[in-house]
Amino acid sequence: MSVRVAIADDQAMVRAGFAALLGADAGIEIVGEAADGLEILEVARRTRPDVVLMDVRMPRLDGIAAARQLLADDDPPRILMLTTFDIDEYVYDAIRAGASGFLLKDALPAELVAAVHVVAGGDALLAPSVTRRMIEHFVSSADTRTAPPSLEALTEREREVLVLVAAGRSNREIASDLVIAEQTVKTHVSRIFGKLGLRDRAQAVVIAYESGLVAARPRGAS
Repeated sequence: MSVRVAIADDQAMVRAGFAALLGADAGIEIVGEAADGLEILEVARRTRPDVVLMDVRMPRLDGIAAARQLLADDDPPRILMLTTFDIDEYVYDAIRAGASGFLLKDALPAELVAAVHVVAGGDALLAPSVTRRMIEHFVSSADTRTAPPSLEALTEREREVLVLVAAGRSNREIASDLVIAEQTVKTHVSRIFGKLGLRDRAQAVVIAYESGLVAARPRGAS
């Protein structure tokens, strides 16, 4: 089945470009477009996309506020945020709210297509090193408004797996690091999500840093 995608961006040319690019992929169907945050709420709730490609800065209602509202719905779509380096801190807030990842607006076409499929598959877009650096940076600097969940329910092995997830390691890489089967890693990840009430790896990364299980890099670190 095709991945159903809705696009939210206040620039018509940008929306058209994304729609043409993604629509050319045989595994993606564009089901709606919106020019602002309020419009994407209506479009997404009417068309029920699997993934919403969401710009951060939009009129009337910004992308983060729109993402929060959509993610509070029953059976919400996956949210893939679009951003530029000068507004990274807002993207961290979106990931805390439950967005499955973010992509820089200057990403290559193949990266955009791959990102949609990754997010639709239930994973988070955390592999690029720049993504890890940004999350680490803003976890250390952001104002924590709610206490992170306790990690006491996790076993020692689950903590090891969570640390590696926070480092951006794939299930296959974690299996290699810990010398265990990839299916065993998948089981550990599933149990971590269940015990901590997480939706995906993006939230797992944030929890790993907010809880202190992984030390965030100091500001300015590479």
